[in-house]
Amino acid sequence: MPPTVDMGIPGASGSVASINTGKRVLLAEPRGYCAGVDRAVETVERALEKHGAPVYVRHQIVHNRHVVDSLAEAGAVFVDETDEVPEGAIVVFSAHGVAPSVHASAAERKLQVIDATCPLVTKVHNEAKRFARDDYDILLIGHQGHEEVIGTAGEAPGHVQIVDGPEAVDQVHVRDENKVVWLSQTTLSVDETMTIVERLRQRFPKLQDPPSDDICYATQNRQVAVKAMAPECELVIVVGSSNSSNSRRLVEVALGAGAQAAHLVDSADDIDTAWLEGVTTVGVTSGASVPEVLVRGVLDRLAGCGYDVVQPVTTANETLVFALPREIRSGRR
Repeated sequence: MPPTVDMGIPGASGSVASINTGKRVLLAEPRGYCAGVDRAVETVERALEKHGAPVYVRHQIVHNRHVVDSLAEAGAVFVDETDEVPEGAIVVFSAHGVAPSVHASAAERKLQVIDATCPLVTKVHNEAKRFARDDYDILLIGHQGHEEVIGTAGEAPGHVQIVDGPEAVDQVHVRDENKVVWLSQTTLSVDETMTIVERLRQRFPKLQDPPSDDICYATQNRQVAVKAMAPECELVIVVGSSNSSNSRRLVEVALGAGAQAAHLVDSADDIDTAWLEGVTTVGVTSGASVPEVLVRGVLDRLAGCGYDVVQPVTTANETLVFALPREIRSGRR
């Protein structure tokens, strides 16, 4: 890994505008694994240690190709639905959460369920159930077809309407404008979400906010760090898989905050050296489901191209840890 210089930028711990170091990398902090992803990945690892292979996992445990491939090599078997799991076998539900119908299906097949749903996603599920009990129309801001959105909507299918982007606002219809609340997918762009909320509020002035922020702390923190460094960067590289919502949002946030270009890569092998032509400052970050080994690979690749000074951009320090599911809890590594 290239050497690290403990410097910041405007909005972080100091300014690098006056530092002339030639080619350099601004490295976002925080980046990579969040507490929910760390918990989910460790859940599968612990289940394999405790029960041996195979351990079945419904959908990708997290949206990262490297993580999924590594767990598959260790004996995890990824399936699309519970009916692909042998009766009585162990199945882990992914960090994105599932609808009650999936739990019911697993119970019918007598599966041993280990639920690795991120606690912050579970919070949104509980909000949906609460507002449905009170007979609210629930406007769920999120991406149609995303696993998390499907799971949350499944908690109250008769009450939830999915609002996928600002253009969807005009299609929303509610029964009682005095009983409308918005919730959101946890991995969205904060700025885009609030734009949608404002458009919804223009149509429904009495729209209620969620009891607490639905967009997770890690998603917000990673976006804040990218916003801080993007104005200094001709190029931002976001490490993350294409099916990772929070990783794709980081690309959008970088461009919106002033980066001249931004690209999503699964690993260092995806970097096109043509992107680096005429570039002095490269920003690097990673999505919340990305292991640090992939970021180190990107930094090594950039160092080989002359970007041999790395300056951290620190906007927050994360210390949150979630308890493992009780089925495999026996002291944490």
